[in-house]
Amino acid sequence: MSAFWIEECFRPLMNQCLISEEQIMRRRQFLQASAMASLSALAYPRSASAQMGGMPGMSGMMGRWFTSGSVWPTGLPLRQVDVLANTSLVADEFAGMLVAAPYLASLVSGHTTELWGYNNTFPGPLIELWEGQRVTINFANRLGLESTVHWHGLQVPADQDGSPMDPVAAGNDRAYTFDVPLGSAGTYWYHPHAHQTTTLQVGHGLAAPLIVRSADDPPATLPEVTLMVTSLSLDQSGRVATAATAMAGMGGMMMAGNGVLLVNGQKLPLHAMTPGATERWRIINATADRYLRLGLDGHRFTVVGTDGGLLGQPLPGLTEWLLAPAQRVEIVVTIAAQQSARHALRDLGYGGGMMGGAGGALMTVETGRGPAQAPVELPAVLRPVADLGPATAQQRVVLSAAGMGMMGPFLINGKSFDMNRVDLETVVGRVELWDLVNVTFMDHPIHIHGTQFQVVGRTVRGVAAPVGYPAWLDTVNVPAGETITIKTRQTLPGRRMFHCHILPHEDAGMMAVLDVQAS
Repeated sequence: MSAFWIEECFRPLMNQCLISEEQIMRRRQFLQASAMASLSALAYPRSASAQMGGMPGMSGMMGRWFTSGSVWPTGLPLRQVDVLANTSLVADEFAGMLVAAPYLASLVSGHTTELWGYNNTFPGPLIELWEGQRVTINFANRLGLESTVHWHGLQVPADQDGSPMDPVAAGNDRAYTFDVPLGSAGTYWYHPHAHQTTTLQVGHGLAAPLIVRSADDPPATLPEVTLMVTSLSLDQSGRVATAATAMAGMGGMMMAGNGVLLVNGQKLPLHAMTPGATERWRIINATADRYLRLGLDGHRFTVVGTDGGLLGQPLPGLTEWLLAPAQRVEIVVTIAAQQSARHALRDLGYGGGMMGGAGGALMTVETGRGPAQAPVELPAVLRPVADLGPATAQQRVVLSAAGMGMMGPFLINGKSFDMNRVDLETVVGRVELWDLVNVTFMDHPIHIHGTQFQVVGRTVRGVAAPVGYPAWLDTVNVPAGETITIKTRQTLPGRRMFHCHILPHEDAGMMAVLDVQAS
């Protein structure tokens, strides 16, 4: 088990995450010197579309997206994500079928949209597993291009991880088989990981939640809600804006903020709660490139889990939490006892990633009438969170961008991704320190396949900073100009990916290969 840096995520230390005035000036000076000086470095979600109209070949294109909530139905009851059926008749085994294929959906008034979905749903079906289960997922690729299924955050064998090195060709099938590790209970998700088309596929709707359960789960008595946050960009005909997705490969900047944020595939759904009720929310940032700074109107909440499962102890009294692309958080919410009231779960907006939007309501929580429920107390300890032990090796990972820095390519250790090249080597079981050094002017959420890791150090402009509260992570945000030091250990041999999880950056080269050798 491990520990990591969480402090950037909660309100008392939020000032350490937001862009400093010095960073703002550097970014403005850079953009003023570039050919795209008309774009603001800090807040362009609503203005970028108009500015794009002045660029050759881009006349008005961005402005024709369905980004306004007015064309999307809102206020519908929050729907729960479909659950993938377990077809196995054997105890302690799970078997299921996923078909990735185009299908038609009615999302906006007067238009039909072709989405790409798992089993014709958006988001795809929730897979519920238990620690220790043997899992077989039969995957049928009925898209017109190669794809994979990556089990984000799960420690599975390298050849079952759905990496771009193991593509499933269009029209082909394969089975993914793995054992769910003990101690891995938590909130995960799955999505495609095909070479240079991950943004395209996720942007068309291919993403879904995955939950690993354990018999030892102190918050299990609470009502539970899974909230899958995605972003979808449609053109004026109601089609997924593939041109915008292609533009996102030029550094991702054009895509940020323009997609509509959806919760469980809905725009601003309505979630009903009894006055005073307490619930456990599992929130997944499954967007391609959006930072979410989450807050609930007039409420404080308690964080009980992150990427890799429960914290050691609850973290109460928070008013906001920063969720980078691909990250997850489990929060416990006690709604106010007031009857017939409405409160919004909001994205409060975030500038540090340059991929955040202007913010806005994501979901409305409505309390009904009737007696208020009694308060619920969480245990003081949720589970042990142990250190990985002393490190015996060190690696350095430098995040940079070539050219203008906005248009890509994006690089790791000065190189663009090549799946035939090994960039780093390690040995099964060896504990290592990795320095993640961000020399760009935007944040990068770094995801390492095959492991959960600890964050043990942080350097801001050459000065050591606190590293926060112990827990698990498989994706860590590396703010612009900072160095994050993690402690990591791989438990299975094979070649693994590590990359930025702003998907346009990944597709534009910010990914590398880690060769894990048997000990």
